[in-house]
Amino acid sequence: MLDGLANSLKNILPDAGDALVDRAMGAINDPATGGLASVVQKLRDGGMSETVNSWIAAGKANLPITGDQLRAALGNEHVVAIAGKLGIDPAHAADKLAAMLPAAVDAATPTGTLPPAA
Repeated sequence: MLDGLANSLKNILPDAGDALVDRAMGAINDPATGGLASVVQKLRDGGMSETVNSWIAAGKANLPITGDQLRAALGNEHVVAIAGKLGIDPAHAADKLAAMLPAAVDAATPTGTLPPAA
């Protein structure tokens, strides 16, 4: 699934760069950071349920999220951990993840349901 998701993101966000997409997906799906299900739950717990649900729902437009919203919902330590895996500044990581995450979650949930945690 991860390879398909990364390929989908590369098609959706060609300017993101293959290495960045691959590292971002690895960081998002890393059990040390909780995986995709954990990221989604943290966003929901952080008041972003409507936004996240738009990414998961089949046939619905993805609502945007900002780097600041992502950082507030996930917590700084989570963003710092992902940034470390990406090798970039946490603020830059939050902005890049905010740009990629709606498409990543959408691509991972084609049937409108979140896959179970690995």
